[in-house]
Amino acid sequence: MTKIKTIGILTSGGDAPGMNAAIRAVTRSAIYHGLRVMGIKRGYYGLVFNEIEEFSSKSVSNIVQHGGTILKTARCREFTTAEGRATAFENMRNAGIDALVVIGGDGTLTGARIFAEEFDIPIIGLPGTIDNDLGGTDRTIGYDTALNTIVEAVDKIRDTATSHERLFFVEVMGHMAGYLALNGAIASGAEAAIIPEKETEIDQLADLVNRGFRKSKSSAIVLVAENPETGGALGLAQRIKEEFPEYDARVTILGHLQRGGSPTAADRILASRMGAQAITALMEGQRNVMIGIKNGELVYTPFSKATTEKKPVSNADIELVKILSI
Repeated sequence: MTKIKTIGILTSGGDAPGMNAAIRAVTRSAIYHGLRVMGIKRGYYGLVFNEIEEFSSKSVSNIVQHGGTILKTARCREFTTAEGRATAFENMRNAGIDALVVIGGDGTLTGARIFAEEFDIPIIGLPGTIDNDLGGTDRTIGYDTALNTIVEAVDKIRDTATSHERLFFVEVMGHMAGYLALNGAIASGAEAAIIPEKETEIDQLADLVNRGFRKSKSSAIVLVAENPETGGALGLAQRIKEEFPEYDARVTILGHLQRGGSPTAADRILASRMGAQAITALMEGQRNVMIGIKNGELVYTPFSKATTEKKPVSNADIELVKILSI
């Protein structure tokens, strides 16, 4: 820790509500412990193209309630090359940065792992993604807010589905993980959730129509995780129109609506705890780990495990959607 005097902080990948709360916590915790803080704009792009500025406590005032990220985020092809990473390291060294805190999802942490291994840099990661698809943590920053956004939208769609006696397919994010679709279905009372973890999507759909919608319901809502293999909500709705033409099937794709908005109290608290813990981790000599939360306690998980460990959805929750849909 005696070598670390200045930390850099960046956000990368898709934005998630609560990232600003994490930036605030990292910045103020670092300053509290006598460290300098450098804000890096546009993720790894800012490292490569030297978009680095010093942060003070005032730099992060009045941001905890805002969605998105004040540091911005961008793709950076240059960082995927050895030459680009070498330039990023040179800029980092010239700015006096001794360690990094990176906030993002799978791609962000994978980039951090490679960068750390190549240049022996202490890096701490925070799981910022609405998909909740990282190993080593029960929840990710932004997931709770996105879930609440989905529930609010489905509640409104339910009104028109009931009024017009329609079958609605609502597509949500999570092409590799079905947490948003599954838990969104439970919370909103949807009749089914089509998720990538289950390989029987079409069978589930036919079962819903034959047992539930056809026999006892005049309207229904199915939450669908975006998935190229099924064609998402549009692909499944087309199948319904072909196989059950008597039903009026409609599609709503929530898209980037799910990423925006003021973070919930749960996400603000989670991001704040994780952000402060990132500085504690550096002071403890930790490196190249992600801060996660397990059973309410903050834990450290190596980047390699966080990005490769499959976090299974609950079979009990899948069954619960089916039970509650009758």
